[in-house]
Amino acid sequence: MVNTNKAIQANEESENLQDLIIDCITDIKGKNIVLLDLRALNDASLDFFIICEGDSTTQVRGIANNIDRRLKTERNLYSGHVEGLEHAKWICMDYFDTVVHIFHPEARQFYELEQLWSDARRTDIEDS
Repeated sequence: MVNTNKAIQANEESENLQDLIIDCITDIKGKNIVLLDLRALNDASLDFFIICEGDSTTQVRGIANNIDRRLKTERNLYSGHVEGLEHAKWICMDYFDTVVHIFHPEARQFYELEQLWSDARRTDIEDS
């Protein structure tokens, strides 16, 4: 029974993290947000991808900075690794079971992550 409760609690914490990250993205007017649930896939080494885009490198960097700041202050959660801040065409933020991909539109179109993981359960978040 204890293991079941821990699993339920971990799942709820993970879903709350997804909601907070998506809120961080919408704060900075990020758009075309997609949540990919990879938990049912055998070959996935994590649970979720959150993919979004910004219209400029400044906005892409701003989204990443907002996620970083709010997760540190609101959840005391630090990224395990961040790539791409310098050029801000594709920033990847690793939060262990969740990885956030923040794209400039051309980079997103080129890499097509959603297509690579098309067998994942997909949730499109409406732009605000």
